[in-house]
Parts: sequence; C-alpha cells; structure tokens
Amino acid sequence: MRTTRIRAALIAAIMTAVSAFAVSAPAGAAVPGTNDFGCKPSAAHPRPLLMLEGFGGNSDAWRFFAPKLKADGYCLFTTNYGEHPLLKALIPNPIEGIVPMQQSAKEIAPFVDRILAATGAAKIDILGHSEGTMMPRWYLEKLGGAAKVQKFVAMTPLWRGTAFFGAAQLRDLLTPLGLAGPVIGLVHGLCGTCTQALTGSDYLNELNADGEAIPGIEHTNIVTRYDELVQPYTSGIMRDGGTNVVLQDVCPNDVSEHIAVAFDPNVLQLVERALDPEHAKPVRCAY
Repeated sequence: MRTTRIRAALIAAIMTAVSAFAVSAPAGAAVPGTNDFGCKPSAAHPRPLLMLEGFGGNSDAWRFFAPKLKADGYCLFTTNYGEHPLLKALIPNPIEGIVPMQQSAKEIAPFVDRILAATGAAKIDILGHSEGTMMPRWYLEKLGGAAKVQKFVAMTPLWRGTAFFGAAQLRDLLTPLGLAGPVIGLVHGLCGTCTQALTGSDYLNELNADGEAIPGIEHTNIVTRYDELVQPYTSGIMRDGGTNVVLQDVCPNDVSEHIAVAFDPNVLQLVERALDPEHAKPVRCAY
C-alpha cells in the first residue's frame, strides 16, 4: 500500500511539473514557413530540411531559425513527436519526446517518406537539437533512414549521453544493490526518454556498438561549453567522424547554454555553413 501511494505521488509530481511547463509553452501549431508540402527544393538547396526539436518542447522551438532559413530558400519541415498518451489527453499544447525514442523514431519514418514524395527529393537533411539528435539515430541506424538522409547537423548532441547531475552515477551505484531496475522501470514508464539519455543506457550502448558516426551521412556537431544539461558537453563531440564545432571556439564571448542555442544568431550561422559549405561566409559573432 505504501509503495502504491509513493508511486501515485511521484506520478502526480511529474505530471504537475510537466503541466506547468506546457502551460507556459506556446501552442504547437506549425511554425510559419514550415510544412509547405507544395515547396519544391531549389538548385541551391536541393534537399528538404527536417528540423527536430528537443525533449519537452514542440515545433515552436524553431520560431527563430525557421524564418531565416526559409528566407534563404530552404523547404522546411517540422513535426511533433513522442507525445505521452496521458499528457496528450490532459494538455492541449504538444509536449514532445516523452515516450521511448524507438517509438518516436517510428513516428518520424513515415513523415520523412511523405516529405520525399511531396518534394520529389531523393534525400533530406536533418537539423536536430538535444533529443532531436539522439532520437533520429534510431531511425537512421535501425529503420533504414540512413539511405534517405545526406546531412545531419546536431546542436547540443549527446552521442554518449549525459550524467545529468549525478543521475547516471546514482543508477550505477544502485545496480549492485538490485535497486536500479525498479527505479529505472518506474521512471521509464513515465518518461521513456529520461532513462535512455543517461550515459551508459541500453539505448545508447546499442547505438554506439558500431560507432557514433553513421556511414554515408555528413555529420556536423555544434556544442557549447556552457551546456548545463549535457554533462559533460564533450559528449556531443563525435569521436569517429564528422565535423565538431565548439561554439566558444568560434565566438569566445557567446555564453549560450543548452536551450539558448536555438535562439542564437551565431549558432544559426554555423548551421547555415554546415548545410551549405560551398557558400559559407565567415561567422560574424553577435552578442
């Protein structure tokens, strides 16, 4: 009985916290300039760009990047993914990336096919932020998505997960005591992504078994030294391929952290350089 009460209290606390976040988040309507299935890629930008945001947000996370990329001639697409059924029933605004990432990856697959069919393109590019870098790896590596993607630009990626204020270490300490399984099981039932994002998770171990870089894909990884959620931030530096960019190596006075990179004009310039290196311009650092 006591265990049942504790479980109920924990569920209520998590739902309350997420609900509070959701109320403050904008509505999840498509960002202007995105999801125009009549858009035809130009010779300058021949591949549609799928933008995948991070945990707990929705497609509104691209409201800063989208207008500028659209003005540059990209066909842009976004989609809300990974909504928890309970939250979806209780909260009007989409809160994404809650369910296990394998499930979210299965949602992404048909959306990519729809983009390709509508635009006539052979491949897409992906711009991901936070979970939007981890989740599509399952699609690329396990669901045949790699053959449909040319460039993968990752902002604050966590290829090797995050320690997240000692959560990964606590899990490892509880394992010999036989306590890690029940705790992980409870958290995973409420937030499948939360346990998968931790360093050393089964999800990441399976993906990294054959390396971090995905053959045939052009990787660019943009990290910030001030990332408070990816711990250490070097988890986003790919060890076996790709181009790794530390934001502060380009703009030393830029203090953008994990969330702020999605609203950072310096990061936008780095993204544009990665997507179109042939027409790359020097980054003009703004503060």
